[in-house]
Amino acid sequence: MRTLLELLRIIIIFVLLGNLGWAILGDLYTINEATEGYSWLGALAILVLLFVLYRNKLQFSGWYQGDG
Repeated sequence: MRTLLELLRIIIIFVLLGNLGWAILGDLYTINEATEGYSWLGALAILVLLFVLYRNKLQFSGWYQGDG
């Protein structure tokens, strides 16, 4: 059950923080038509940032208690 809760927590973190990050960053890519084609790089950067944040800080504050 704790594993399921932790998976749900990860999904919620990525969806909420990803949407917040894209709301901030998305408008910057629509300023110029030349940069609109590269907006996927901003989305990828947000996902990588959230992954690193989770692996370094957020995984130690969840419900799942691993072996180490």
